[in-house]
Amino acid sequence: MQVLVRDNNVDQALRALKRKLQREGLFRELKRRQGYEKPSERKTREKGEAIRRMRKAARKQAIRDGLVAAPKKRVPERGAPRGPGAGASAF
Repeated sequence: MQVLVRDNNVDQALRALKRKLQREGLFRELKRRQGYEKPSERKTREKGEAIRRMRKAARKQAIRDGLVAAPKKRVPERGAPRGPGAGASAF
C-alpha cells in the first residue's frame, strides 16, 4: 500500500493511509485477532459476513438491472469550505 506525501503534509498523508487501511478491513482484522475466538462465535461472524456480501452483491445487481435507483452522489454545498483545515476556526 502506498500513500503520497504532498508538500510535506504528513498529517494529510496519514489520514489518507488510515482511510485506505479502514477500507481494506485491516483494523477489523487486528481487533478480531487480539484474543481467542470461540468456534461458535467464529461461525456466527462468518455467517454474518457472508450475508453482508450476498446483500451487497444483490444490491449492486439490482442497480445494474435498473430495479433500484443508484444512490445519489454527494455534492458539496456551494461556498462550503474545502480542503485541509476547512472546518477549523479562524482564531
